[in-house]
Amino acid sequence: MPIFLVLYYLIPNIFLKNIFLLIASIMFYATCEPIFVFIMVLSIIFNYFIAKAIHSSKSKYIKRKYLICAIVVNFGIMAIFKYANFVINTINILPFINIKNTNLPLPIGISFFTFQAVSYVLDIYFDENNQKTDYYKDNIINFALYISMFPQLVAGPIVRYSDIVKEIHSRKFDIESINIGIKRFIYGLSKKVLIANSMAIVADRAFSLEPYDAGSSLLILGAVSYTLQIYFDFSGYSDMAIGIGKMLGFTFPENFNYPYKATSITDFWKRWHITLSSWFKDYLYIPLGGSKRNYKKTITNLFIVWSLTGLWHGANWTFVFWGILYFIFLVFEKKFKMKYKQNIDDVLPYMLCRIYTIVVVTFIWVFFRSDSIKDAFIYIINIFNFTNRGLVNGQALYFIKEYLLFYIIAILSSLKVFANFKDVFITDKENKIYVIFSNIFPAILLVICTIYIVKGSFNPFIYFNF
Repeated sequence: MPIFLVLYYLIPNIFLKNIFLLIASIMFYATCEPIFVFIMVLSIIFNYFIAKAIHSSKSKYIKRKYLICAIVVNFGIMAIFKYANFVINTINILPFINIKNTNLPLPIGISFFTFQAVSYVLDIYFDENNQKTDYYKDNIINFALYISMFPQLVAGPIVRYSDIVKEIHSRKFDIESINIGIKRFIYGLSKKVLIANSMAIVADRAFSLEPYDAGSSLLILGAVSYTLQIYFDFSGYSDMAIGIGKMLGFTFPENFNYPYKATSITDFWKRWHITLSSWFKDYLYIPLGGSKRNYKKTITNLFIVWSLTGLWHGANWTFVFWGILYFIFLVFEKKFKMKYKQNIDDVLPYMLCRIYTIVVVTFIWVFFRSDSIKDAFIYIINIFNFTNRGLVNGQALYFIKEYLLFYIIAILSSLKVFANFKDVFITDKENKIYVIFSNIFPAILLVICTIYIVKGSFNPFIYFNF
């Protein structure tokens, strides 16, 4: 990485920089997916030229045909690799049917680069007044760079072309931006290596046991641990991607805004995986009619969006049910607003809203983590079964004692306590002590992370599976 950055900075011309970054990105993906790199390359070529065809066509009918073709091809390829076995296994439930699985591996990042490619095509399709001039004058090199840029390629954020098109054409490099990028990368790495991986040990243990044998306290701790794990795992990767992007001169969109501080489920999804929820809102929910039509149509639109949001995360009914659960709570909050003319967090006490949200989110994560819907229900039911090992057992106490510091840091960080403390008590950002500490602390974290990585085993990011 340091050698790559040095070479990148030494290249004087922005066009040559883009070519160098494109080659590096394709090589990076080929290292991860030597067999399936051709899928991404074909996706780039196909979507670039079909977008050009949509723009150049004068007939709305022909434009629509091209769009349908783009959607079918993009999501068709993703479906073959991601959902073929899911469909086969679902069909095999029927009697006298036994279709063999395809055994196709899932190309890393296919959900992310497919969504980016489709958003580009849709932006051009809906641009009836030709306002997106930056889109039309770009060459295939710039488009390929947008799709394949390695920092966010495999697990997001889901970047739109409009987010980075100006920086593809012209971007500045200075010591301050590089410094910010390095720090953001280290903080993201720390989230993953120090916190997410530690929480994973507890969560994996709790979810691997038979719920009846685990005991209530370990099941609760496991659910809480997974709630923290997935946040620090995914937001950690997003921070690393945003940090590398900053070092390269790009500003990627933020993907998280302290979601566990949310005061409602509606608020939670304005803070969690922001680029995904906004993608579904802009490219599916609003085109379906959003909430502008009658109530039944609005509910139908929400159901479609949240079922597909769940399915996007994985080829299992647990993910679909996970999405439907969020749909149910979002409909509840929408009905609450219709009845009381205010949002739920404007009516109920602040802390009650916070508790309601985090409890609901934690229980819903159980379905996300479990192998089946049945397993998730058994897990949750046994949380309230206080007779099977008592409320507190030895394993739970051991994990709390062993990882107490990590739990404290994780909870306080996720609730923005540290960030608020810094904003309140450190008003002078030019203070010498603060400047020194703000530069030394990331270096210390990097050393600690390196030690953990060398000593520990490889633990991939959760969202690499999506």
